[in-house]
Amino acid sequence: MATHVKPATAQTPRRRTLGPQVPLEGDNGLYTQAWFPICMSNDLAPGEVKGYPFLGGRVVAFRGEDGIAQVTSAYCTHLGADLSVGKVVGNHVQCAYHMWEFDRAGACKKTGCGDPAPARANLFAFPTLEKHGLVWAFNGEEPHYDLPEWPFPEADLVVQTQEFPVPMAVDPWVICAQTPDIQHLLLLHKFEVLPGGIAREVEWTDHSMFYDIDGIWGGRHMQVRGGIIGTSIFFQTGTLDGRWFGFLAAFGLPAPQQSRLFSVFAGERTEDEVEVRAFLTECHEFETAIAMEDSEIAMKMHFKVGSLTKQDTTLARYLEMVRNWPRSHPSEEFIH
Repeated sequence: MATHVKPATAQTPRRRTLGPQVPLEGDNGLYTQAWFPICMSNDLAPGEVKGYPFLGGRVVAFRGEDGIAQVTSAYCTHLGADLSVGKVVGNHVQCAYHMWEFDRAGACKKTGCGDPAPARANLFAFPTLEKHGLVWAFNGEEPHYDLPEWPFPEADLVVQTQEFPVPMAVDPWVICAQTPDIQHLLLLHKFEVLPGGIAREVEWTDHSMFYDIDGIWGGRHMQVRGGIIGTSIFFQTGTLDGRWFGFLAAFGLPAPQQSRLFSVFAGERTEDEVEVRAFLTECHEFETAIAMEDSEIAMKMHFKVGSLTKQDTTLARYLEMVRNWPRSHPSEEFIH
């Protein structure tokens, strides 16, 4: 009878080597205090209200007759009707069930039956901004960093914003971790490094990291400064074959370990807007081709920090930044 002999390396049980882990979104009921895109601006007309998943719950975005957008919890504080079934009255959102009205601060201003509005019957009103063709909500009471700005006035730019049709089953910060992972730019994407180099110096703040890239990919010269802002934004400006463009990728957080992807491209306005938009489409196709090399890996990844090496120095610092990122969930009781 043949005898099965275990390999020498299997004689002693071993455990996987792990480094300090980064909390996933939703761990212990908490989420990173960050700006997240909720919807595209042009999806929300004046006088319109729509519902969206966010942080494992549900919110509404509505635009008052004055054109200002606001994101609040979705459920009426009377009996829990979904406000996306309601409508906008002036600059308030009105519940369809009993006609309660709420202002942008979430305060109940009116009841349908005429009773005084209960003083504590408030929605949760997220800090809300509209920028880069997107409506953003901040998870937290008070934002601690700003959304990025293009280096040119928006009036001098042509901007195209769109949503990627397929969500990804991974947290936004995990997607963002590809940017400080310098090894993967060289090994997976096979950037041809030019004299300007890639990430020779990395600029850090308490909420961002940026570095320069000078290289060839797909036969095209890319000379840009790119990086991560918060836990949900990739931001890049520079040139493609010598022509300036800006690129922002924003990742929404509908639920734990889920991301909604939005892209924003900006180009300098000229008299020929059609030609500028054609260039932005080129930029979109170029950046999408790079991102698609990551997509299958990201979709099937079970992210866990293991054994890092010297070449992971930038990645390790980013993971430390996210590990220590402030987390909260002040809207929890309102959006479920």
